[in-house]
Amino acid sequence: MKNNPLKQLGTLGQSIWLDDIRRDMITGGGIRHLIEEDGLRGITSNPSIFEKAIADSHDYDKDIRAMALNGTGAKEIYEALSQGDVRSAADEFRPLYDRTDGKDGYVSLEVNPHLAHDTKGTLEEARLLWAALNRPNVLIKVPATADGLPVIRQLISEGINVNVTLLFGLPRYRQVAEAYLSGLEARVAQSKDVKHIASVASFFLSRIDALVDPLLEKLIAQGGKNAALAKREHGQVAIASAKMAYQIYKEIFSSARFEKLAARGARAQRLLWASTSTKNPDYSDVKYVEAIIGADTVTTVPLETMDAYRDHGNPKACLEQDVEAARRVLERLPELGISIDEVTQQLVDEGIEKFNKPFDKLMETVAQRCNDGNLKEKS
Repeated sequence: MKNNPLKQLGTLGQSIWLDDIRRDMITGGGIRHLIEEDGLRGITSNPSIFEKAIADSHDYDKDIRAMALNGTGAKEIYEALSQGDVRSAADEFRPLYDRTDGKDGYVSLEVNPHLAHDTKGTLEEARLLWAALNRPNVLIKVPATADGLPVIRQLISEGINVNVTLLFGLPRYRQVAEAYLSGLEARVAQSKDVKHIASVASFFLSRIDALVDPLLEKLIAQGGKNAALAKREHGQVAIASAKMAYQIYKEIFSSARFEKLAARGARAQRLLWASTSTKNPDYSDVKYVEAIIGADTVTTVPLETMDAYRDHGNPKACLEQDVEAARRVLERLPELGISIDEVTQQLVDEGIEKFNKPFDKLMETVAQRCNDGNLKEKS
């Protein structure tokens, strides 16, 4: 029987997490099966995932009915459902969390995306979620906006695990790592334990190419002196960004500054590769998973990409291959009139909106279920 490529990722030092959560996966043993058969090491979630889970199934109807009849509003119902699923999933992963001494076995839940530019609101909600979930193996997702950076630092200083999301640019990644380190240092200064604090920095990939590739395709179509260069850059920018981010990670977490924290038991903030599904049908369906395999990283995939990689993945440690070529890919973009900083800022802005819309749709879905005739029936 062929070795499972998903499990082989673990032998290369990379943890695979699933970008999906549904109640039937928890209650039906699906998560346990993925842990045992595919080496699954964690789960991430977002408003779009919960909207799809609730809209496309009847698994939640009974709970929605009970809460609606009790006068509970749509937002409170969503909070109860999502937190219940995350707690249950965290319990499924708890043996793995204990076995790996807290390296893996995490489940992530996101703060309300409408708070992305509200430092105080994000901080308050993150604290509430952490207390409500009451599990050591959960991560609170905080966006990597300028307003989110102080939240990351404060939460880490309070011992709250953080998944930093919507990260696209290398300068912002440095700021995220700085927020994590300064949070740890603030906690050490209070003589508090840092051994069991976990954090990942979720660097989004395929969305970068989805925005940059059309700009390059215009240049290719125009011909002229830039066409050949644009062709070489096409489909390369996201992976090049990941490779350079990993070099920054190695620099920061091998520094004397971090070594002092590590001596107190602190863990490195691992890079998590997000947005790994392929948007361009001309690319391999495992393009992004295949190119970003490296030690002490996490890759998070939707079920479709997980199935594809199980079927025809070819795991090799390649994150540190052709680093100088990756550097040149990013350095050449200005020659083509493309500012990677402007691209990544646009992606952050669009990413927030892409989470706001499904969150609002989720509220509408829950409210509609509450108003269904069968929910109005008296028990």
